[in-house]
Amino acid sequence: MATLLRTSPLDAWHRKNGARMIAFGGWEMPLEYQTGTLAEHLACRRRAALFDVSHLGTVRVEGKGAFERLQGELSNDLAKISPGRAQYTHLLDDDGSVLDDIIVWWVEERRFDVMPNASNTSRVLEALGGEDVTAERAVIAVQGPEARAILSGVFPEAAEVAHNRVRAAEWKGSAVVVAGTGYTGEDGVEVAISPAAASDFCELLVNEGVRPAGLGARDTLRLEAGLPLHGHELGAGITPLEAGLSWVVAWQKPSGFRGKQALLAQREAGPGRLLRGVVGTGRQPLRASQQVLLRGARSGPLTSGNFSPVLGRGIGMCFLPPDVQHGEEVEVDVRGRLVSCHVSALPFVPKATTKPKMGAEGTRPEPAQDLGPARTSATLNV
Repeated sequence: MATLLRTSPLDAWHRKNGARMIAFGGWEMPLEYQTGTLAEHLACRRRAALFDVSHLGTVRVEGKGAFERLQGELSNDLAKISPGRAQYTHLLDDDGSVLDDIIVWWVEERRFDVMPNASNTSRVLEALGGEDVTAERAVIAVQGPEARAILSGVFPEAAEVAHNRVRAAEWKGSAVVVAGTGYTGEDGVEVAISPAAASDFCELLVNEGVRPAGLGARDTLRLEAGLPLHGHELGAGITPLEAGLSWVVAWQKPSGFRGKQALLAQREAGPGRLLRGVVGTGRQPLRASQQVLLRGARSGPLTSGNFSPVLGRGIGMCFLPPDVQHGEEVEVDVRGRLVSCHVSALPFVPKATTKPKMGAEGTRPEPAQDLGPARTSATLNV
């Protein structure tokens, strides 16, 4: 019997706008619109794009003891932030591997909206308790260098929500929560809004020049930004230390957390592998599961891979021995043909929201000019 897919409150809006729909994480969601993944990706890098991320879960944990419950289960330390802030964190297994990576929106003193990955909502609900309120809202991510400027004319309060801040507000009589979070490497916000108001909100943004974008562009954007995807760079057998995310582990937190002892042992011994970037010498897209050859021997598969519209090169991520240096040459087996690559630091493209060190000229790389007809949507890691 076929599994019944859930649909977003924006499902009819996507179809009206020509979206190509696919199954993802138990939901039917847009992969791309008529202009294609490449154009949607570049719209986000150059101006602004909107993404329907309603498939992400919302587990509401509130009331007396809510803080203590989350603090005792999640790896990061909520005491580092306060109401009106958001925090990236992990739910770990006993062996220290990542059951899910999560954003916590601390909306009010005793209200936390925990945002798990779509397929992990029930797992997070079981671990944390609370209430699954996913069906009570749509979530729209507005991302890009001009996202806030455009939002200021549509929803000024949303435009004012800074990176990793959270604010409860109202838009045209609809209660909303806005968080300065996203998954593209660009500045922007995510807006949790009532299903009844979601289409009107998106329509206004599109009329102001924001381009709708699907899961395809969301995947290529997050890959350029070196952001992990659960089931690829995070998951069973993968710890935060191996994924280069030790900063989400609050070692000194008095309450402790599940998996702490396993991580302490791994920290003492040192991880046997680390997540690295791989950049090809040409335009050939790289794909998840393709084998990486290091020093003439197979070292494991790519966890993610695609074509980078900004770099004009194939890029991917994989786990390599900790002694591997950036710039070291590797090869990737692409359908029996060895493609020359080199090991790269992450992110591939500097993240606008964190304002990291820029390129050689001190500026953010511009998208490659000679992109030709390349399309990135054929075999996406979504």
